[in-house]
Amino acid sequence: MKDERRPICEVVAESIERLIIDGVLKVGQPLPSERRLCEKLGFSRSALREGLTVLRGRGIIETAQDRDSHVARLNREQDTSPLIHLFSTQPRTLYDLLDVRALLEGESARLAATLGTQADFVVITRCYEKMLAASENHKEISLIEHAQLDHAFHLAICQASHNQVLVFTLQSLTDLMFNSVFASVNNLYHRPQQKKQIDRQHARIYNAVLQRLPHVAQRAARSARSCTDREKESPRYRAGRPPFDSLGGAAGDEQGGNVSRVLPYPQGEGTAPALNRIWC
Repeated sequence: MKDERRPICEVVAESIERLIIDGVLKVGQPLPSERRLCEKLGFSRSALREGLTVLRGRGIIETAQDRDSHVARLNREQDTSPLIHLFSTQPRTLYDLLDVRALLEGESARLAATLGTQADFVVITRCYEKMLAASENHKEISLIEHAQLDHAFHLAICQASHNQVLVFTLQSLTDLMFNSVFASVNNLYHRPQQKKQIDRQHARIYNAVLQRLPHVAQRAARSARSCTDREKESPRYRAGRPPFDSLGGAAGDEQGGNVSRVLPYPQGEGTAPALNRIWC
C-alpha cells in the first residue's frame, strides 16, 4: 500500500526490501525487469528507479557495469585472519564454530520442512542430485569441489527456511570455513567409511525436508558428524566443555539427542579430525 506521508522512493525501497527478506528476490540473482517489478509492486517506472537508487545507496542493490542489477550480499566480507589463526593454533575454537553451525543448520532444516515451497524443493533436489552424482562418480574430485557442492545443498535448504538472517549467518560461517586452514587438510570424504556416513546423512536430511517432517529434519541435520562416540577423548571434553545440545542435554543423552560427536584429537594431527563434521 502506498503511503502519501512518506517519500515515494522510501516506500518503493521498503517494498523491495520486503521481497528480499521474504526470499522472493535472492542474493546474486538479477532483478526482474522494470516492467515486471512495476506490475508486482504497483509503482510507476520513475518511482521504481528512485527506490532502486535508494537501495543502491544503502548497499542492498548492486549494478555492475553493463550488467543487470542484483541483490548484494548483505553479509560483507570481514577480516577473519585472527579467527583463522586461532583455528590453526587453538582447535577448541574450531569446535565452537562447528557447534554453532550444527545448531543453525538444524533449525534451517526444520524451517525448510515447514515453510519450504515446491519451488524451493526443486532447487534442493537439483543440488542434492548434483552432489549425489559427484559422490557416485569414481573419478576423484578435489576437496574444494566437494565443499562447494555440499555448501550449495545446505544453502538451498537454508534458503527454503525463508529466514534471511539465518541464511546470512550460515553463509558467513561457511565463508569462514572456506577461508580457514582446514580447507587445505586431507579430505576425509575420500575415506570409504566417512564417505558412506556423509552420504547417509545427506539422504536423511533431504528426505525429511521433502517429506515435511520438521523435527526429523532437524535431528538429521544436527546429528552426529563423525563415526565415533568417543567424546571424552576430544579436546572440548578435556577442556571442561562437552559438546552441548540446545534441546537440553549433553550430546548423546537420550533426551538431548546426539548433536556434536567429535573424533579424538591426537597430538600433531592438526585440524583433520574436525573435517568430517565440516562438509556433511
